[in-house]
Amino acid sequence: MARRVHCRQGRMVHVEIPGEVLSAVGPDAVWSSEHEGLSGDVWRVGSCYVKRAGVEERDRLLWLGEHFEVPSIKAFVDDWLVLEDAGAPSLAAVDPVLAGTVMGTVLRSLHALPVASCPFDARVPVMLEKARRNVEAGLVDPDDFDDDNRGATPSELLERLVRSAPQDEDLVVAHGDFCPPNVLLRPDGSTVLIDVSRLGVSDRHRDIALVHRELDEEAADAFDRAYGLVPRPPLLKWYQLLDEFF
Repeated sequence: MARRVHCRQGRMVHVEIPGEVLSAVGPDAVWSSEHEGLSGDVWRVGSCYVKRAGVEERDRLLWLGEHFEVPSIKAFVDDWLVLEDAGAPSLAAVDPVLAGTVMGTVLRSLHALPVASCPFDARVPVMLEKARRNVEAGLVDPDDFDDDNRGATPSELLERLVRSAPQDEDLVVAHGDFCPPNVLLRPDGSTVLIDVSRLGVSDRHRDIALVHRELDEEAADAFDRAYGLVPRPPLLKWYQLLDEFF
């Protein structure tokens, strides 16, 4: 059946919603695109979040859920993913220094998972190929580039990315989009990881680079202390460049 829902730009559109999704959220639930910390084709629907996500995120949620708390999957059909609301605000809503400390502690635990146990590959060759495909498909918007990369075309930026790619990787299980909105903090101090579609085996700086991009200097210092590593600036810069393609 068709249901009128809000898209990201606030327009009302008709979307064909599978019956399994409507059953999971309830036929009378109110669909809204107004919510904290998420973007794209994501809706708050009653006590759930509904995402247009592929099997990649579903599989990663199932795997990571064996080690960390993640949102429970209520339904998955075609590319529709229904997740239970974890009932906690994200770290984007707390003091930045506290956010940095919590993120450092959580990431240290995530990066301690055995690499051999993770079936998802996000090493440099894999990510370069994905970046190349996104450029060829016209999915990389130069208007969204960070200030340091303004004025470059996606193809020019890809050439720079390939030319400066690191030759060695300190491999861990990386979240892939580790930023304050993607870590939820409960009042008891426990955490929930969300938006894990990019999770995979990668260099630890893939996550650390995004933390340093998102946090101010004081909060980033708190993160480094909690994580227990002084990051390498060239790798921070390269992985921030890589993120421009996703």
